[in-house]
Amino acid sequence: MSAMADPERARRSRPERPGVRGGTGGRAPRRRASHSLEAVVAEAVALLDEAGEQALTFRALAARLGGGVGSIYWYVSGKDELVDRASDHVLASVLAATEGRTGSDDPVDDVRAVAVSLFDALVTRPWLGAYFLRDAGLQPNGLLLYERLGQQVMRLGMAPRPTFEAVSAVMGFVIGTAADLGRAPRADADADDRDAGLGEVVERWRGLDEAAFPFVHLVLEEFATHDDGEQFRAGLDLLLAGVRLRAARA
Repeated sequence: MSAMADPERARRSRPERPGVRGGTGGRAPRRRASHSLEAVVAEAVALLDEAGEQALTFRALAARLGGGVGSIYWYVSGKDELVDRASDHVLASVLAATEGRTGSDDPVDDVRAVAVSLFDALVTRPWLGAYFLRDAGLQPNGLLLYERLGQQVMRLGMAPRPTFEAVSAVMGFVIGTAADLGRAPRADADADDRDAGLGEVVERWRGLDEAAFPFVHLVLEEFATHDDGEQFRAGLDLLLAGVRLRAARA
């Protein structure tokens, strides 16, 4: 997992907000639109979900909120902060979904529960994975989710290095797989389009020389009928089986 920002670092400096500069030159100060940080972030998430990061502009966001572009700067310093806060807004729901799903007799099962909840959130939001814990100071829910997962691995009693490696492997698998499955055009296509695209690949592979591609022919029918969610869970179970074996040797 990439290095995270220090959660205790000072909040990034913001550009001067409209209307706070002294000396209005005799003009009455402009009144800002009445939003809230929660409303700004919620509408940002909606835009990101609908059309991805390219659709999230301050002009588009202001139009949805019913105010000017300058009014957005009362709440966030720029697009980077806005997307970081949008990510944390979504991760709050993942944190809530995993509340009470840990503390069982089997910590590996608890790791799986947290990982699956995070995957379910990421795979439906292709924009989210790139911003997971990019700035821990602006994403306290992401940091708490990372901590929740890590505490379950700690229960296995491994040394710090294998504990860190296990958590990093799980997080990398979850985020990487979700990002791959959520990439356009698959995320935007309907089920018929995706099935047609898969069928084309299967037929092309079926025509490959079996002597040169024995593995492809071995798994061809499985590939043709596979479910992405089931494949993720199967891969996660293989990874967690390795974590369990490593913990047994500790």
